[in-house]
Amino acid sequence: MAERQIVKYGDPVLREVSEPVENINSEIKDLVSDLIDTLKEASGLGLAAVQIGVLLRLFIVDMSAIDPTAALKVYINPEILETSAEQIELEEGCLSFPGIYQKVTRPVRVKVRATDIDGNVFEEELDQMPARAVLHEYDHLEGKLFIDHLTPLAKTMLKGQLKKLAQAS
Repeated sequence: MAERQIVKYGDPVLREVSEPVENINSEIKDLVSDLIDTLKEASGLGLAAVQIGVLLRLFIVDMSAIDPTAALKVYINPEILETSAEQIELEEGCLSFPGIYQKVTRPVRVKVRATDIDGNVFEEELDQMPARAVLHEYDHLEGKLFIDHLTPLAKTMLKGQLKKLAQAS
């Protein structure tokens, strides 16, 4: 379909909670196509609809940059069913925060239920980077950003960069 503009930090839409997708129609399929085009152009691992300004509970994850056998997955109305007590700190970035990477602590594993583009409900258990990607994108649907997981010191050190980014949006 078409590449869309990615919403940058500072735009208040990123703090909104997304609404459920009522039915998977041609409009939703076009939106998914636009998300795929936008993600591929941006060379990211995941993209939530809110990141292109659409407040719907929908995101995509494409781990093929890390695992060539991985297929792009569509998550419509996802629910986090459980996360592991075990956590790991890894560097994370976000397409809405170009050039900013920070260490974020997240659960190692996640169990998620969602609906795919064909209307089929599925559950999957993911670990490591795929789990992190799903949790990161799920946060977007809740109006949370990866910087919300940072320590106060890390946030303070980022203040200048975040202010510049917010002013540019």
